Amino acid sequence: MISKGIGRQIVLHYFIVVFMTLLLVEIIFMFAIRTYYYDSVYSHIANHAAMVTDNYNNTNTENTESENLKYYRDILNRFALASTELQVLNRKGDVLITNSSFQPDQPVQTSDLTQALTNNIGKWIGREPGTGEMVMAVSSPIQVMGENKYVIRYITSMEPINSKLLNITLLAALVGVVILAVVLLFSMGLANSIVKPINNIRAVSAQLARGKFDVRVKGEYKYELGELASTLNYMAQEIVRGNQIKDDFISSISHELRTPLTGIKGWSETLTSGGFDPEETKIGMQIIAKETDRLIGLVEEMLDFSKLQQNEMKLVIGHVNLKEILQETMLNVWAKAEQKRIKIKLDEHTEKTVMVLGDGNRLKQVFLNLVDNAIKFSTEESWIHLDISVKDEWAVVEVIDSGIGISEEHLRRVKDRFFQVNHQGGGTGLGLAISQQLVELHNGDMEMRSELGVGTTVSVRLPLLDELNKEEDELSVM
Repeated sequence: MISKGIGRQIVLHYFIVVFMTLLLVEIIFMFAIRTYYYDSVYSHIANHAAMVTDNYNNTNTENTESENLKYYRDILNRFALASTELQVLNRKGDVLITNSSFQPDQPVQTSDLTQALTNNIGKWIGREPGTGEMVMAVSSPIQVMGENKYVIRYITSMEPINSKLLNITLLAALVGVVILAVVLLFSMGLANSIVKPINNIRAVSAQLARGKFDVRVKGEYKYELGELASTLNYMAQEIVRGNQIKDDFISSISHELRTPLTGIKGWSETLTSGGFDPEETKIGMQIIAKETDRLIGLVEEMLDFSKLQQNEMKLVIGHVNLKEILQETMLNVWAKAEQKRIKIKLDEHTEKTVMVLGDGNRLKQVFLNLVDNAIKFSTEESWIHLDISVKDEWAVVEVIDSGIGISEEHLRRVKDRFFQVNHQGGGTGLGLAISQQLVELHNGDMEMRSELGVGTTVSVRLPLLDELNKEEDELSVM
């Protein structure tokens, strides 16, 4: 017995569909077979009846009673059929003569007689009043002096044919039962092939819901079930990866927050104790201010990432001059680059001003992050080039450094959130992830190319501001 569930529904629906189809086919088949047999019998008898009519029609004189008797017997002798009773009737339905040993005492009143008297070959199927036997009667008129005077009537039993039809029906029913049994077994196998993987996937899902993220759906499943199993396994991997990222983030951010907080707390306690000259107090306050700015930067970075993840980042869109943005970026990082004696240079491969449509502050945040990373992972007395060019309908900005580079293994993951190539370098591992998403919000893309020990190139592509927008902006200003 199949338990309740999708398996039972599959078996039940298959069984009902096939059962109804077989029932309809068998009804049509039996009706066709019955019609064929009955029509064959009727055609055979009707042909003989037509022959009698052709031979004895249009008699121009009335015969005497003895001549009529001879006339009737001649019909019986010449046109009798095996296993068929042949009768000669008058217009009233009285049986004048029959080749049967049983002489009816009641006139015939069936519909075939009425049809025959209207110059048609009549047919009647029903039960014989005396015996209750199923018979077919076929009647045809005989004209005398242009009038339907007599009717010949063939009567044959349909019981042998009905018996044969019953045997065919039973055989068809048996075949139908066999087919239904095969369909039942097939549908049970089909149901199991679907239900077992679903039960397996359901069991794995239940374990995942209980926090066992190391379980996986095992087995190779096809089609949608295979896609479902792969999706569930992928989801489990992402959950594990997400948990690992979360743990790494907590560890990283804890470290990043502890360092400035330790400095702030230490200098606060030191300054509170007093006894320092103004110069030492100034140094302590500078350190507190610097570490506070660092804390603010970390918090703002996490807030930006949170907004991006929740699609709540709002851009203030306007016309942005990329050259000006890069020049401001160079000024902001100049002091940091000067400490490592790194030279930063801006290269332009186009004479015209490169304008894009976007949020100037957010684009500046992107380039500040890229240049800051380039400085962080470059050796002393190296160089960083900022390059602007136009390719087709895109503005391309490249940040090229001659730093330590990134290995191929790390390059594939470097833009993932919370990922850090060097954990000793500080930071939350969110900078590149935020930059990537900000560029995508501007309908652009960001690519990274790097070779370990040679340097790294980061390319940012942004859609150019078309000339029509430029002209409209100039007119609005005027």
